[in-house]
Amino acid sequence: MAAVAYGVSDFVGGVASRRVAALRVVIVSYPLSLVIVLIAAPFVSGTLTLNGLIWGAIAGVTSGLAVWWFYLALATGPMSVVSPLTAVLVAGIPVLVGFAFGERPGLIAYLGIAVALVAVVLVSRESPDDTAGEVAGGITLRFTRQVALLTVGSGGAFALSFIALHQIGEGSGLWALAVSRGAATVVVWLVAVAAGHFVLPRGEPLKLAVYVSVLDVVANGTMIYAFQGGMLSLVSVIGSLYPAATVLLAMVMLGERVSRVQQAGMLLALAAVGMIAVAGA
Repeated sequence: MAAVAYGVSDFVGGVASRRVAALRVVIVSYPLSLVIVLIAAPFVSGTLTLNGLIWGAIAGVTSGLAVWWFYLALATGPMSVVSPLTAVLVAGIPVLVGFAFGERPGLIAYLGIAVALVAVVLVSRESPDDTAGEVAGGITLRFTRQVALLTVGSGGAFALSFIALHQIGEGSGLWALAVSRGAATVVVWLVAVAAGHFVLPRGEPLKLAVYVSVLDVVANGTMIYAFQGGMLSLVSVIGSLYPAATVLLAMVMLGERVSRVQQAGMLLALAAVGMIAVAGA
């Protein structure tokens, strides 16, 4: 559920970002996510603990920074390189951290993780038609040192947000998520003000931002509960398969061309989920 919600959220957010600056979308979606969580939290068992407060704040700050750096990397560098590299960092770093802390999921799960990492890269690859668009406005978008730093920073920050969600543990209910969305709101608002993009979207982009906020709550809420019942290395790699949902929606809803490489990646994603699910059963 988390991977699907993340993927659908990226699709809806991507559609909105084609009409207005991406920061104008998240300055609405993050605070709305906070409002939704605050409304739902009293109906879910749990109390805000110090552990939930700290790790929820870390998750919010890192996710806010990750979004900012990711959009900057996409704006100045080739998407065909930025997207898959970010995705594999998001999937791979929590796996390594989980292994470092002694997680040993078993042979089938190891194979599932390997397949999932390959799937993330393949699904995130741009089709030839899209990569041709790396030349825009007469300027060739290159993978410069700055773009590389932004890409690695974004992937690392997204990965840290997953690790922080895993550390929240049981007992906080949705209150830790409220702290996370509050912290993320502060980050993107400060960035939007500094970048001159603190302007609310209107019309269809505003409606899409509302959808993104709901999906954001579903994605992060289910991810928190998934982490409570599973290993960091397994849950994070399944959650990182979200690009498959984004690509599938782009193909069905927008008629975008999906390469055979991406199709193979989606099939591998399904296989990886099956292998990890069997290993955890």
